[in-house]
Amino acid sequence: MKGWTMWILAGGLVLGCRQGEEAGRQEPALPEDAAAVAVAATGEEAASAELAAAGEEAGWVSLVPAAGDGEWVAADFGGEGEVAWNEGTLMMTRGVDLTGVRWEGALPVSPYEIRLEARKMLGDDFFCGLTVPVRGKEGCVTLIVGGWGGATVGISSIGGLDASENETTSYEKFEKERWYAIRMVVREDKLEAWIDDKQVVSVETAGREIGLRPGLIELVSPLGVASYQTDAELRGLEWRPLEGESGVNR
Repeated sequence: MKGWTMWILAGGLVLGCRQGEEAGRQEPALPEDAAAVAVAATGEEAASAELAAAGEEAGWVSLVPAAGDGEWVAADFGGEGEVAWNEGTLMMTRGVDLTGVRWEGALPVSPYEIRLEARKMLGDDFFCGLTVPVRGKEGCVTLIVGGWGGATVGISSIGGLDASENETTSYEKFEKERWYAIRMVVREDKLEAWIDDKQVVSVETAGREIGLRPGLIELVSPLGVASYQTDAELRGLEWRPLEGESGVNR
């Protein structure tokens, strides 16, 4: 009987030792602070994924130069200033008249939205003349920001009248070295534009003549930007189709 008792006691000691070893191999519990950090990190990853997905769904097409996507070509106006890209920012120095670039690549097709940021560095005339296709390559207009002495905003041209003469004409004050968010919604029968959060253009164009102001600005059509006797910088150029449209015109 004593032999059985000793054997049972020995077995119990061995089992207890094994349980202790298994308990020692368990993952240590995280301190409360560490656990909170882990949860927060997981939340940040989820939020980042949601933002990335939202960006893809938005459908914005970048117009900042990238391999294989297209390129900006300097317009040969004669007497133009220099143009150069620096880490996603297009810098245009003032010329005798116009300085600008033309996009060589896939073009947006109406209806679409296009946006960028622009700022005036030196000079007193328009620092953003955004030329866009409306009714294909042959039906383009230019949104003028800061023209005719630095304050005029409008569309050139509607009914043969340029940005200083038609119903889109307005006047805004533009500070040097300040970035302005510029956005256009382009439809074949309506044009809209905003500067920062202020709508500056809303005009119906159905059945009306639209086109570029005759002259040098035609060298940046159907899609381009220009400045007039003004040092300017632009960044964040991009567009996206509206109303389910996804085609591009090449």
